[in-house]
Parts: sequence; structure tokens; C-alpha cells
Amino acid sequence: MKIALLQTGKTTDKHIAEGVDIYSARIRKYSDFEIITIPDLKNTRNMPVEEQKVKEGGKILQAIGKDDFVVLLDERGQELRTGEFAEWIEKRAMIPGKRIVFVIGGSWGFSGEVYNSAGFRLSLSKMTFPHQMVRLLFIEQLYRAFTIIKGEPYHHD
Repeated sequence: MKIALLQTGKTTDKHIAEGVDIYSARIRKYSDFEIITIPDLKNTRNMPVEEQKVKEGGKILQAIGKDDFVVLLDERGQELRTGEFAEWIEKRAMIPGKRIVFVIGGSWGFSGEVYNSAGFRLSLSKMTFPHQMVRLLFIEQLYRAFTIIKGEPYHHD
């Protein structure tokens, strides 16, 4: 199974970046996993929000393949318990040839075009988190899901 995490902008907090690196390495024991980083938009100070979302959305859509299954990490998405997320991953893994691409957008959210490209929307919480922190929270949950699937003693219910 191929999985990608597509994110906008570099992870600038070194502690978060270290955590992301640790969990990325762990995930690669279970799956072909990569992180794709789209550069932040430049000169957005006077740019309308909708224009920012459309420009960023164009970059996101360029990074997504036509056969990819796109999952948006979105505050209005479906909330799953960790075990449910593991089951979801396991079912998705049975679809041959499709890469699962989880997308973390910018601070203003996604454009309509990006929403339309999504096969699923996933919410990590009803709370709002900084985008860089979401990277670490999500990647840890992805690792945890794999340990559940493999029956390894990381997760405790």
C-alpha cells in the first residue's frame, strides 16, 4: 500500500519536525510512505482569502495523481475513533494500485476544487490545532493504526 501525506509549507518547529521524522520512519516499516510538501504562497498579505485558497488548491491538485484516493484532513470531516481509523486503513489497503493521499491544507482551508477531488474528509477533532501540530498528531495516529492492524502492543483500548 502506498500512502502520502501532502502538506503546505515546511515544518518549521524543530520539535514537531523531529516527531514527524520518527513516526515517518516507523510507518515505513508497514507501508510505502512519503511526505510531499507544497511551498507556501508568497506575497499573500493583500491577497483575498479566496484567491489564496484557489492558488494553493491548484498546487495541491498538481501533486495528486488521477488514480489517488484523496483524504482531506478537515474540521468538518468525519471523526473516527483510532480503532475505526485502523479498520478504514485496512479496507482501503485492499484496493489495488491506489495511493492514499492525506492532505493538510493551509490556514484558510481548501478551495472548492480540492473539496471536489476528495474521496473522504477526516476530522482529527472538533477542536482547532495549528497546521504544523496536525502533521504530528495525524502521523502518530497513522502509525498507531498500523500497529493495531498488525496486532502489536502499542495501542491500548
